[in-house]
Amino acid sequence: MQLTERKRNLVFWILQFLGWGFINMLSLFALKKVSVALVVYSIITGMFIGVLTTSLLRWYLKRKVDFENFSRKDLLKILGGYVSGAGLFGVMNYGFGYLYVKNGPQLTEAEINLFNTYDNVWIQVVNSLFIIGAWTVTYLAIKLLLKLNKNRIERLELNTHLKQAQLNTLKGQINPHFMFNSLNNIRGLMLEDVEKSREMLTKLSEILRYSLTKNNIDAIAVEEELEVVDNYIDLSKIQLEDRLEFVKEVDEETLKLQIPPMIIQLLIENAVKHGISNLKQGGRIVLNLKQEDGLLIIEVKNTGRLQIGKDTTQLGLKNIRQRLKLLYADKASFNLSEITGEVVAHIKIPLA
Repeated sequence: MQLTERKRNLVFWILQFLGWGFINMLSLFALKKVSVALVVYSIITGMFIGVLTTSLLRWYLKRKVDFENFSRKDLLKILGGYVSGAGLFGVMNYGFGYLYVKNGPQLTEAEINLFNTYDNVWIQVVNSLFIIGAWTVTYLAIKLLLKLNKNRIERLELNTHLKQAQLNTLKGQINPHFMFNSLNNIRGLMLEDVEKSREMLTKLSEILRYSLTKNNIDAIAVEEELEVVDNYIDLSKIQLEDRLEFVKEVDEETLKLQIPPMIIQLLIENAVKHGISNLKQGGRIVLNLKQEDGLLIIEVKNTGRLQIGKDTTQLGLKNIRQRLKLLYADKASFNLSEITGEVVAHIKIPLA
């Protein structure tokens, strides 16, 4: 379970008061032959000094140290905060001790000896460095454990989302309408051209095999994805015939690059289903692939207008966005827009 920011703050303050209260309660046993007034004063001021000093140190560490991308500079910042915190702790201890000596009740001989010891600067330095050092190490250890727990939860969530994305992709690819239409079209084609109908059945089986076998992997070569795209276009042309024009503008250097499977095929399917098939005169789909500035640029343009119906699930588009985010975080992008009578889908994928 991952704590919210509010709960973490609450736990911090509870531990602060309990921890410093416990440490200063030890003075009941450490301070011998001293008055009750000094014991009470030591506990109250000790808690106040400890809580104030370490709360300020925590405030500094949270704002100045980048725990997500830790570097040497952050280590120096921690060291600087630790030394400053120890210095403040020592000065306040000395100051409150001085106030008690000057304004408190008359000191016993044991109390005088005690304060004479605390007047030693080196004892104050060692005491402050040790106590604040122990607090700093404890704080950083807890911070590390919380970060490890957060990373573990994020990995579990990532795996869950990835499995869901794979399932959604599988659902989106085994399109029953496309299958039924393809089979009916192939059946009609058998009356005209048996050889071509066999070829189309092979292409349909290749698409189904690709959908089922490549769904659980994260990357595939561009050229392998393009084979499936060609099969999909050939099957779509049985129904759309001359209404569908398909143009590929693919740089040869991109063919061996790795991309998430189904990404291009989903874009082409979306262009055919929601674009060309709705136009009486048909239209053109242009696939452009190029490498630019360490990015693979995938662009699919189709004749038509960008109209997303209310009854559509947009499963294909959601799959693309979800898979890109899971695999590349914010390094990849996907945009869909309408430019001068064409719908343009634009994807950028980092190559490294």
